[in-house]
Amino acid sequence: MSGVQHITVTEEDGEQRLDRFLKKKFPQLSQGMIEKFCRKGDLRVDKGRVKANARVAPGQEIRVPPIPDEAPKPKHEGISDADAKFIQSCVLWKDEHIIALNKPPGLPSQGGSGQGNRHVDGLSEALMFGYKDKPKLVHRLDKDTSGVLLLARTDRVARRLSEAFRAKTTRKIYWAAVAGAPEPKTGTIRFGLVKAPGHGRGGEGEKMICIHPAKIDKTEGAKRATTDYFTLHILGQRVSWVALVPITGRTHQLRAHMAEIGHPIIGDGKYGGSGQENLGDGWGAQLGGEISRKLHLHARQISFDHPVTGKRITLTAPLPEHMKRTWDLLDWHENDVPADPFEDLK
Repeated sequence: MSGVQHITVTEEDGEQRLDRFLKKKFPQLSQGMIEKFCRKGDLRVDKGRVKANARVAPGQEIRVPPIPDEAPKPKHEGISDADAKFIQSCVLWKDEHIIALNKPPGLPSQGGSGQGNRHVDGLSEALMFGYKDKPKLVHRLDKDTSGVLLLARTDRVARRLSEAFRAKTTRKIYWAAVAGAPEPKTGTIRFGLVKAPGHGRGGEGEKMICIHPAKIDKTEGAKRATTDYFTLHILGQRVSWVALVPITGRTHQLRAHMAEIGHPIIGDGKYGGSGQENLGDGWGAQLGGEISRKLHLHARQISFDHPVTGKRITLTAPLPEHMKRTWDLLDWHENDVPADPFEDLK
């Protein structure tokens, strides 16, 4: 049992809830223990009584009563050994500040209706690797999109990476197989996006509608969206390998944009169904033959300035199995194309 401690909130800690602050400092503390300390007045901020959900800010002093010297809770509590090994096998790269995953298709980034804990955020307790806190998502990928996904190992790094995404100093390149052959072969798509009405409570039925750039300002809820595309290979005008760069980061942006110009992503039943009139004519739902029905969209590469070292980091994620099989079938080779085909266009 420890004695009474007086802890000053630092700038690195930032502003946050008292209970979350304490759990990070003392992993052995449960929510119930913190609330009991607050009710009894044993836990105080700047000598005043507080509730567990009170927010603390840099410079404030917290009085912590004696607490048990218990071992931290199991790192993987609520996560099966199989799931822990699974999410750990997805680690593409890590250092003291950041973890990068190659997220497999079918695994949501965050929880939703009926998903339980089997999503990246829910499994991230198995990615602590000796740290007191689980890493934090700083961006997300759609459930059926695979590829590079970053998690921050501390709050400070999470804030800095989030700021970098907002400032657009990060660069993401996606690979996709799409129906037809885009013309021109490279270009920029600037259709706005607005949510379609009637999607499910958990967002499971969410769909975006493209809005002509001239009508964005007049359409309630519409947001501007920009995507650069570059055609890497074309097979008989029926299917193409494209690189995509989302200049903005709207929901389903790449999928909706490619469908809108008539070239839905292979395997995208939501945006490439047979009822959609475009050059793909339903090919987005399934190309046919031996091609997988899964979505052929992969976050291939991400580049960012390291929030601590300042070094420019570029990470590349191998294709998922279903896209590897498609590439093999179509005789497309990863090493035959430039890592960033847009470089020569700058």
